[in-house]
Amino acid sequence: MPDLRVAFCGLEFQNPVITASGTFSAKGSSTFYDFSKLGAVTTKGVAIEPWLGNPTPRIAEVSSGMLNAIGLENPGANRFIAEEIPLIRKGIGISDTKIIVNLAGRSEDDYIRVAELLNTADVDMLELNISCPNIKEGGILFGVSPVLAEKVTKLVRKVVTKPLIVKLTPNVTDICEIARAVESAGADALSLINTLAGMRIDVKKRCHILGNKVGGLSGPAVLPVAIRMVFQVAAAVKIPIIGMGGIMTGEDAAEFLMAGASVVAVGTTALVDPTAPLRILDELREFMEEYDFADIEAVKSALQ
Repeated sequence: MPDLRVAFCGLEFQNPVITASGTFSAKGSSTFYDFSKLGAVTTKGVAIEPWLGNPTPRIAEVSSGMLNAIGLENPGANRFIAEEIPLIRKGIGISDTKIIVNLAGRSEDDYIRVAELLNTADVDMLELNISCPNIKEGGILFGVSPVLAEKVTKLVRKVVTKPLIVKLTPNVTDICEIARAVESAGADALSLINTLAGMRIDVKKRCHILGNKVGGLSGPAVLPVAIRMVFQVAAAVKIPIIGMGGIMTGEDAAEFLMAGASVVAVGTTALVDPTAPLRILDELREFMEEYDFADIEAVKSALQ
């Protein structure tokens, strides 16, 4: 059997397959599969105060993917700590699955406050979301500017002791420039990519399909873009990468690993097939067995 363990930011993941933020909840996901078998679970974005999110409709299917404009609706950090974390811990049980909390904010102060609070919670890592295209303030405002991305990362780094991941947007001219900026500010790892900004119009009703007009495109349509960006960023920085964007199969996961990712996150496909994270983990293991890969490092170094 191949060894799927991964060393990531000073922690050992039992395998490299995790959930992407916005597509996992302890109560909902545990209905379909045993998430304690994954390397880690990443929560939906959590802000210091509750957010209502965007007007409906919020989700629309498109060719080879979906558009979403949820707007990071969440119950706020205090309720999340009191209700969601215990449920995740119960689902993890005695396994070594890690908990990654995605942090949302509209301002530097928002990010600092929620980071301080979650840093003391029973979680393993924090993921700073500076890349959501579906909110008008904060989020992507910080992610498209190397100066602002570096500044907010540095401010959050000062108040957290847990490993800090920064989630990057693909909606920039040079993602490597942003990656280097947050690395210099103290990020321990990177997540990429978040969704591509997109829009659809219902020509018969003569209206926007999404209530927010603009949404984030995800799913298999974005996979080639994500692979390219992971490959470029892996060559530009020294910190590890969580690769994501359109992963549907175990071979897709292997492709991200060969491109330079250390860990892969499954998102949109779990909304189509709720058991997808475990299925993809099984398919990755089968791929490694078929092609005689002894461990994840062997997959990562396989690209000619």
